[in-house]
Amino acid sequence: MISALAKAARRSAMPLLGAVIFLLVWEAGVRLFGVRPILLPAPSLIGEELIASPVWFAEQTAYTLGITLAGFAVATVFGVLFAILIVEWKVLDRLLFPLFVALNSVPKVALAPLFLIWFGTGAEPKIAIAFLIAVFAVVIDTALGLQSVPPDTIDLARTLRGSRLKVLLRIKLYCALPHLFAGLKVAMSLALVGAIVGEFVSSQRGLGYVILTAQGTFDTPRVFAAIAILAVLGVALIALIGAIERIALPWHHATSRRAE
Repeated sequence: MISALAKAARRSAMPLLGAVIFLLVWEAGVRLFGVRPILLPAPSLIGEELIASPVWFAEQTAYTLGITLAGFAVATVFGVLFAILIVEWKVLDRLLFPLFVALNSVPKVALAPLFLIWFGTGAEPKIAIAFLIAVFAVVIDTALGLQSVPPDTIDLARTLRGSRLKVLLRIKLYCALPHLFAGLKVAMSLALVGAIVGEFVSSQRGLGYVILTAQGTFDTPRVFAAIAILAVLGVALIALIGAIERIALPWHHATSRRAE
């Protein structure tokens, strides 16, 4: 037990150590070469920017987080349902999936003006953009997981008079969970990207709005402060998905650790 905890602590400490080394090299390089803050601020200057307005930055972060989670939630529900439809009914796969791929190929920034017309300037268009950017990963990974069930397992379930719904819920979805969680990790990071893109297009709040307004006034430390928060937020959200995965799929996590 103690050795397992020590191993987990070492595994968690390595990324933190890498980040500290990166920041120290960054700080030393900026000071050594005399780089102007407007081009590349030192980490200490970015930290001062965050400390100067912690409540304000927290409010902007909370708004972006809300947009991200809303877009991610919609993408998860729609993505799983759409993947089930195209896997279970091949006609829908041939009919709808090419349209879905075509829609995903369209740059979401090009659709942003339409979302502003349809949904106004509130949170809805930003959630829609986050949803569109994130949903493709959920659909692809879930469909791959549903199709990865061994045929022998499906034949055995049907031999035992398992209905189509029971085979889907108890076998296919169960086998698809590792693929689904892999897709959710990608979708979470994409939803965060979508939230920022939506805030770039039209927003009076959020970290995207902070970056846009700070860039307009050449306030580079504030831009980097918002980017730093986004980096930490992205890592935290993916770590949250990973923690849920370990709880929901302990057998898969144990197998992965043994493989290491």
